[in-house]
Amino acid sequence: MNKDVVEGKWKQMRGEAKAWWGKLTDDDLDRAAGKFEVLAGMLQEKYGYSREAAANEIDKRVTEFEANLKKKTAPSSVK
Repeated sequence: MNKDVVEGKWKQMRGEAKAWWGKLTDDDLDRAAGKFEVLAGMLQEKYGYSREAAANEIDKRVTEFEANLKKKTAPSSVK
C-alpha cells in the first residue's frame, strides 16, 4: 500500500516531493514527515485538489518513484 511506502521511504522521497509539488515549502514537507493523510491535506490546501484527487496524485507519484528505484537497483545483465 502506498501509505506505507510514503512513511517508510519519506527521507528518500522528500527531495522528489519538492520537485513534484513545488507549492509545498520545506516546512510543509517537514510537517508531512511521510504521513499520507497530512500530505494529502496539504495538497488539497495548496492545489485545491479533492481528497480523492490528492490521494490519487500521491499514489501515482509513489508508484513512479518505486518503479524508478527498481530500475536503478536492478542488476544489469553480465556479458
